[in-house]
Formats: sequence, structure tokens, C-alpha cells
Amino acid sequence: MGIVRQAASAAAKSHVGRLVAPLKAHNAPDQPDQHRMALHIDVPAAGSRGRIAALHRQIRAAILDGRLAGDVRLPTTRELAASLGVSRNTVVAAYEHLTSEGYLVSRRRAGTFVAPRTPAPRAAGDPGRSPSLGALPQAWRAVAPWAGEAMSAGPRFDFRVGLPDHSQLPWDVWRRLGVRAQRDFARTPRAYTDPAGEPALREAIAAHVSASRAVACGADDVVITSGAQHAFSLLADLLVLPQQTVVAVEDPGYPPLQAAMAFRGARLHRTPLDDEGLRIDRLPASATVVCVTPSHQFPVGTAMSLGRRTQLLAFARQHRAAIIEDDYDGEFRFGGRPLDALHSLDDRGAVFYVGTFSKVLFPALRVGFVVAPAWARERLAAILHATQGAPALLSQLTLAAFIREGHLGRHVRRMRRVYEARRDSLLRAIEQHAGGLLMPLPSAAGLHVSAMLAPPLEAGIIAQRAAAAGIAVEPLDRSGRRRPRYNGLTFGLGLIGDEQVAAGIRALAKLTTSA
Repeated sequence: MGIVRQAASAAAKSHVGRLVAPLKAHNAPDQPDQHRMALHIDVPAAGSRGRIAALHRQIRAAILDGRLAGDVRLPTTRELAASLGVSRNTVVAAYEHLTSEGYLVSRRRAGTFVAPRTPAPRAAGDPGRSPSLGALPQAWRAVAPWAGEAMSAGPRFDFRVGLPDHSQLPWDVWRRLGVRAQRDFARTPRAYTDPAGEPALREAIAAHVSASRAVACGADDVVITSGAQHAFSLLADLLVLPQQTVVAVEDPGYPPLQAAMAFRGARLHRTPLDDEGLRIDRLPASATVVCVTPSHQFPVGTAMSLGRRTQLLAFARQHRAAIIEDDYDGEFRFGGRPLDALHSLDDRGAVFYVGTFSKVLFPALRVGFVVAPAWARERLAAILHATQGAPALLSQLTLAAFIREGHLGRHVRRMRRVYEARRDSLLRAIEQHAGGLLMPLPSAAGLHVSAMLAPPLEAGIIAQRAAAAGIAVEPLDRSGRRRPRYNGLTFGLGLIGDEQVAAGIRALAKLTTSA
């Protein structure tokens, strides 16, 4: 093996010999020079008594941090000594020390190699090599996957929350519109798009939410985002001063929204609920941001009453607070017209209305939006431009045509009937097979139904046991602190087949009776 040599006299002049020792894997003796691994070693000046220790320390550090991988062959003691300008005995002593510690292994007639596994590898995030970032906020940890997502083969009965049935999307129409968007783009390509989003999509969304959710807005009020979570992060950047801003959130509430605020440094105030929604009388006067899901509270399912909505807007007016309205599945209301959005009652520019197409179409689309008050539009667009930007232009153009030509409205009406049938099947199955175990909470909208568990059953334990049995179901309260009050399960309606609902509830009931 060749060694890049450096004159010993240069080391004597500088008192430090900084050399490069080419290393290569033992199974590639003819490896080209450009693929060899180079290790830089600093050697104390001649006459120093610390040469063995310095050589030992630097080779050991290279092994621990991965610069020298397992099974890499080191230079012979004679080669390394010559390249470093030190005695062969110095290298022999360092190699022997590392071998005794388990970092190196000697193979007869092959040479000295880095051990396949080192005795004490450096842990990820070791502050000895990286800056300390502090503890991860508890709200951010709450976004971790739930037990059902760890299933290796997929659940037999899939009640996961927040995932729609995209199998019934008119994919032929979507493909046709996508091809048209590509063709139109090829004729008039653009280097960059408006940071607030494609104007055609903003116009289409403004028309859609005005008709379906009574949100009075124009295209200029709409900012396109890469999903609802991106919208929450943008609003946190806009509204939160780290360690100062008090953000009131629902308890229990939507963990990703809380995480976005906590990650920006907000001081979260968890506010309890009752049968009418968020308890306005429990909001702290210091709260300058309030996050709510008024049309279908996540995860309980309550719809905020008109009186409570009026109180919330009055609180925002009195305390100069902003309201983030997460209307994640408000299009799906059963037994009547969908409740108008909270935004429709706001006449002072306090409400940021956040919507997404993940629940209506499919999550992988990654398109959401914010209807922002006039005072915040320019700043919000500037933050968007400085960070992630709007989604891919072709996706925006395809979605704009899908909305404008009426396909979205027809799809929503069709899926409302599908989800209502599954909801009715779920409630009947609970009554027939789990009447003494599960007590559904009142809810007339959305893609999930929540039910309390009869004591002494514990939701977390039941969800884990259900996952092991192939039943994907989530605990009702994954983030709140009032677990005795909200000890229940949440059943998603998007992925469970119509014919599987009753069988899934029967299997779960059998599981709970044996708990």
C-alpha cells in the first residue's frame, strides 16, 4: 500500500506533522487511489513524550465518529511510521493499545483492521461533537407515530384517523387535468411562481370556501401552503415571539398544531372543553393567539355553539388576540347543512382560516391554504417566500381546474354519503356489540367518531393490544392532561371498508372483554 510521505524536516520546523495516511478496505487491495480514505493525524514535535498518546487518541476518535469504518485496513506500522516521521515503536505501541481496547483487530498475513464493532460508539447527538439544542418540547413529542402505524403487514380493521378514502376519487379526471396542466405549462413555462400561490388556484379556493363554508374572501386573501401543517408553521412564524407569546390550545387538541406553536417557542396554555366547545372563561387574558377546531373539535367531535363562537370573537377583540381556525374536515356534515366557519362571523380581521385538501382528496397532494386578514397577507406571503414556498406549480394548476370545473363539489357530495353510511354502521355496531364498553360522543360531522371507554379499561392499553391484534384504533386523548375525563378511542371512517365496520367492532369488543 502506498503512503503519501511528508518530510520529517518539515515536521521538525513546524513542530507538528500533519499527514495523510491512505486507508482502504481489506477486500479491495487494488482499489484506485481516488477511492482511498484519508486520515489526517497531527503528531507532536520531535522529542515530545506525548506521541503515542496523540496517535492513539486520534485514531480512536476517527473510529468512534465513523471516519474509520469497521473492517477498514490500516497502514502497516512501518508505513505509518515512515509517513508520520515517527519511530516504528511509537506506532506499534499505539496499535497495541487500541487492539487491547477492542478498537482494532490483527489478522494473520492480512494486516491490522478496524474492528467490525467498536466497544463504545458515540451516541447520536453527543454534545461532545454537536451543539446542545435543549430538550424537545413535549408537544412536539406528541406528534410521534401511534402504535397502529408500526404494524408490519397492515391492519385487518383500519380505523386510523385523518386519512380519507381516496380510492373513490375520479382518478381518470385527475389524470386528464394533470396532462392538460403539463401541456399548458410547456407552452408558457415560468421560472418562478407567486410566493402566495398560483393565482388560478387562489381564485378557485376563494370561490369554493365562499360557497361551501360561507367564508367571505377573494383570491388576494388566500395564501397557498404545502398542507395544513405548513400553514401552522407559517402562522407560528408570524404570530409567536419565542418564550413570550401565550398560545391557548384545546385540551385535548390536535397535536401537530400544538407542536408547530411549541417548536416556535410559544408558551402553550391548555384550555378545557365542555359540551359547547372551548371554555372561553378559562382563557388567560395574556393569550394573544387562540387555536380552535370549531366545526368538528379534534378529537372529541364537538361543534362549537354559536354563543361560544360569539364569546371567542369578543375575547379576541378585547385582548387583541388572533384566532387560528383549523377547518380540517368541515365539508362533511351529516343530517343537515355544514356549519358555517367561525371566520364568517368575524368582522374585525381576527381569524386566520386554515383549510386543507388532505381530507377531501388525498394527503399526498400536500396542498393547504390560509385565508388571512388583510393586515397579515403581505407578511405571511413574505414568510412563505423566505421559507418553503408554495407547492409544485403543476399540482396547483391541476387542483385549480379540478375545483373550477365542479369535480371537487361533486366528489365532496358523493363522499359525504359514503362517510355517513360508515358512521351509521359504526354507531349501530357499537350499540349491538360494545354497548357496555363504548359510549359514543355526540358528533354530526367529520371523518371520525370518538367513544368513551367504560372503566376500568384504559385507552392506551386497549389501543396497543388492538394494534397487536390487527385493529388500528387511536386513543382519544394523546396530548391532553385530563385523561380520566377523556379515556376513550377514536374511530376513523376513511380507510375501513363498509363491510368491515361491524366485524372490526366485534373484534375490538372481544379484545376489551378479555382485558
